[in-house]
Amino acid sequence: MSTDHQHSHAPADFNRAFAIGIVLNIVFVAIEAFYGWRVNSLALLADAGHNLSDVAGLVLAWGGALAGRIRPDARHTYGFKRATILAAFANALLLLVVMGALAWEAIGRLLSSQGLVQAQGVTIMAVAGVGILVNAATALLFMRGRESDLNIRGAFMHMAADALVSVGVVVAGALTLWIGWVWLDPVVSLAIAAVILLGTWDLFKQSLHMLFDGVPERIDPQAVHDCLAALPGVSRVHDLHIWAMGTSQVAMTAHLVMPQGQADDAFLADATQQMHDRFDITHVTLQVMQVAFTAPCADS
Repeated sequence: MSTDHQHSHAPADFNRAFAIGIVLNIVFVAIEAFYGWRVNSLALLADAGHNLSDVAGLVLAWGGALAGRIRPDARHTYGFKRATILAAFANALLLLVVMGALAWEAIGRLLSSQGLVQAQGVTIMAVAGVGILVNAATALLFMRGRESDLNIRGAFMHMAADALVSVGVVVAGALTLWIGWVWLDPVVSLAIAAVILLGTWDLFKQSLHMLFDGVPERIDPQAVHDCLAALPGVSRVHDLHIWAMGTSQVAMTAHLVMPQGQADDAFLADATQQMHDRFDITHVTLQVMQVAFTAPCADS
């Protein structure tokens, strides 16, 4: 006996928020990259690269929301939710390469004692100041959905954090202008690259993990096992599998050994509800048997 409990996970309509956020950030990336190139500022170029990752992040989040609305068919029984994982992996890989190259250039400038002239500090402060406004405004677009949708929460947190990164660029420009620390520009660019690399490395690991059907980090598989094992009449749980269907939905299958007899619909409904409420597992399939006649995959 099995049950496949599905919830409606159509996201709130954030299409307008995504569109506005993407347009704002693309315009700002172009402005920041232009002035970074014009005044030869690695700090601005580094922040432009970071804000370009924001655009990619917003596109991925939007794509994930849209992909979740594509109806499954006979050949794609889960729909196209996994495309969001593939996009996240590709985006992480690209960012690792770009930020690595930027860090290499910054180190070269430090070794050659090449930095900004003081007059460039004004440009850095002005452009990065606009970045604070753009990132903060974009974060506000997603504030109302951050508590109920993990995808929206990721977009909100990313943009809010980037507003703080732009504050760091403003500080570098101010110190260059007032104190004459021309070496601070490549140092700030290194710091920004380090922050991006750390965050991107985590994204890279998580997306690669999910591509190989790994259990999402937010879910404790032992806790799931123990919850199922504690259900009335269950003597054993085996062949438990938990994997991400996409970046926001999780599926699970398991075999429940119940020697005293089969489970009824009320039992299965309760088990499925517990998986949803306690672990946010949205697609649950349970196979119930009196005798464990199948071998766990790990033993085969």
